[in-house]
Amino acid sequence: MPEVKSILREVLPKQGQLYMEDVPTMVLCKPKLLPLKSVTLEKLEKMQMEAQEAVKQQELAMKEQGQQMPSILAQ
Repeated sequence: MPEVKSILREVLPKQGQLYMEDVPTMVLCKPKLLPLKSVTLEKLEKMQMEAQEAVKQQELAMKEQGQQMPSILAQ
């Protein structure tokens, strides 16, 4: 296919300033799904829950021992 010469010529000014506008355009990309909670935050929450359960277990054990002690002393 023969090359077609363009009808428009490029003209550069010999005096004055030459400038070019750069117009930003939007670039679409795939959306990134972010987790609602980070892995570290989930680990910290799990450790906190386990610590709270351990404290509850200790409190229950202390209450049970406290109730058993008077019954032993009464005998």
